[in-house]
Amino acid sequence: MRTELVYAPDGKITGIRHAWSFDDMFSTFATQGLESKEKGKFTREELTPLAKVNVESLKEFDYFTYATADGKKAELAEPAPDYWLDYANEVLTLNFTLPFKKPVSAKELKVEIYDPTIFVDFSFAKEKPAQLVGAPKCRLDVVLPREMTFAEGKKLSEIPADQPNTTMAWGAQFASRLLVHCP
Repeated sequence: MRTELVYAPDGKITGIRHAWSFDDMFSTFATQGLESKEKGKFTREELTPLAKVNVESLKEFDYFTYATADGKKAELAEPAPDYWLDYANEVLTLNFTLPFKKPVSAKELKVEIYDPTIFVDFSFAKEKPAQLVGAPKCRLDVVLPREMTFAEGKKLSEIPADQPNTTMAWGAQFASRLLVHCP
């Protein structure tokens, strides 16, 4: 994934712009049966219905994106309507922006991207994983999730497949984080 934190000219953050590339297996599965003008290639227009399904299905999971500003929860709104899917090198990439309900001014902003149930695995792109767009003189730190210990993996594997991981709430421990420090 690549993430941009978007700022307004007044220095307040207005939204979080994500570009999430799915793995090749999910991309192949998701595009099976889709009509395209050119075999093996899909236009943005041809992928519009699939983009809509993807974005709508993320709602029940709060788009796996959580923000705090100066230690207080910063509410995100539903995605801006200009979301879309790209298809390149047999991989789908979902592009969408989550606006803040109210623009946020903060000295310390934390954005975490994770699945509370640890079912979906998120990882930042190796090159240019995140950036600030239009930000005042702020510093951005990208914090990668820690590795799961053997004991934690064993405990997680003991959860029956038909039960959600709700009692351990480990997802946040393995979050990909963006930390913004502003003067």
